[in-house]
Amino acid sequence: MISVRVAGRMLTIHRKLVRYGLDDFVRATHLYRPLRFVFFLSPWTWFTRRRGTRAERLRLALEELGPIFVKFGQLLSTRRDLLPVDIADELAKLQDRVPPFPGAIARARIEEELGSPVTALFGSFDETPLAAASIAQVHAATLTDGRPVVVKVLRPGMREVIGRDLEVLHALAALAERYWSDSRRFRPKEVVAEYEVTILNELDLMREAANASQLRRNFLGSTMLHVPEVHWDLCRREVMVMERIHGVQISDMAKLRAAGTDIRKLAENGVTIFFTQVFSHNFFHADMHPGNIFVDISDPANPKYAAVDFGIVGTLDPRDQLYLAGNFLAFFERDYRRVAVLHIESGWVPAGTRVDELESAVRTICEPIFNKPLKEISFGLVLLRLFEIARRFQMQIQPQLFLLQKTLLNIEGVGRDLYPELDIWKTALPILKSWMRERTGPRAMFAHVRENWADVAEALKLLPIIARRAVRRAYDEELVIRTESASLDALRAELRESRRRTDTIIVSAAAFLGGIVWISLGTQPGWPGWLLSLASALFLAFRLRRPD
Repeated sequence: MISVRVAGRMLTIHRKLVRYGLDDFVRATHLYRPLRFVFFLSPWTWFTRRRGTRAERLRLALEELGPIFVKFGQLLSTRRDLLPVDIADELAKLQDRVPPFPGAIARARIEEELGSPVTALFGSFDETPLAAASIAQVHAATLTDGRPVVVKVLRPGMREVIGRDLEVLHALAALAERYWSDSRRFRPKEVVAEYEVTILNELDLMREAANASQLRRNFLGSTMLHVPEVHWDLCRREVMVMERIHGVQISDMAKLRAAGTDIRKLAENGVTIFFTQVFSHNFFHADMHPGNIFVDISDPANPKYAAVDFGIVGTLDPRDQLYLAGNFLAFFERDYRRVAVLHIESGWVPAGTRVDELESAVRTICEPIFNKPLKEISFGLVLLRLFEIARRFQMQIQPQLFLLQKTLLNIEGVGRDLYPELDIWKTALPILKSWMRERTGPRAMFAHVRENWADVAEALKLLPIIARRAVRRAYDEELVIRTESASLDALRAELRESRRRTDTIIVSAAAFLGGIVWISLGTQPGWPGWLLSLASALFLAFRLRRPD
């Protein structure tokens, strides 16, 4: 049942959509079936002049509807698997253009959250905001010891506004799925649920502070990226204080060039930072638009990035990491069968999918991309094409992968704006190949064994007991009693199985002992002995635990 406040908000949305000539969306989704006669008689419907393209009018309508719909449009722009290209491109232009709220209110909220007067908490506090966005705004300040900081304060009443508009979005999604013929392809309920998680996470500034702290730890000592320090004693759910950074905004090309900045190095470092976050750290800043990226040009020959706004970060399942890197490398080598196999192994498409059919689909979608020189091919476009293949074969892709794709497109856009000749593949492929070697090589395997050594050692302790019991069961009278009443064929089958089990025990035990001898003699390299011992022990334990 739709509440009165939600119904009122929906009518407001309707009026603005019609005002921008988007009544076709209203009619297509049947969002206002009970009011359809009022709709058709409304002067807004008949006398509104449509100016601009459909995509431009949709962007303008969302901007007028307010910050929650702006952010929703920004999220939608990342789902290029769902949207027409023109709409996705236009929604990507959405910006949080909102006026600041009074500094006195910000001061009062800080004092309420931190429990002390601002004069006691800071050496100075500027009530004029440095920047204002839809969720929060930022003020300059200094700590009592003089260090410059920024104070991020949540907008007043945001939780209530967001709660109301989330209700509206859920109601619209439910109506669209019920009445809209294309809803199955666009999956509005899924998209709104994804957005709800993202927006609610951004309301918790303690979460953002934790994200910043983790990213800073990952890049501590880096010559490529600086992440500001968080002052935890001054952070609460609606207030966050961190080191103030100084630098040139990445979009200010004139200032960067005037300072003699090494633009090529800056662009290549951006790609390196991104792929390091995704694969080496598995923790990436997922809101890397130009407004959140600054450059320290104190040493123009070695420019250093500085990032802000850590409300949205992404992580990947280790299996997705592995198969994502494998897909990129296979695509680079045009090994479409490998791409198909990886899609199945990763779970991106159903397990029963025929490899030859999937390979043909991969070839059809990816081969035209190679009409361009490799340096002009977009990683983000390749990833989108891979997701399109999965969609065609009825697989649901995890939201984090779309977050990755959106961030990758941002990074590519920034990098090529800086340096149009940037060869992203040349920069990224060595990182991917090195990571794959580290992830799948012997050293990685032994590291995994070392991490889980307690479980392995416990299994090895049980091995002699399991072996003795298995041998006894293979030769004692239990086997005779069980087979006396069986048919001759059953007896022969069981004897063959018994001999196979006995042979397995003998061979595996010999291999295990051989590995132990290798290790005890100190033969170099030592890893073959460990590998032989561990593999034979685990195989034997697995084999003997199987039911007869």
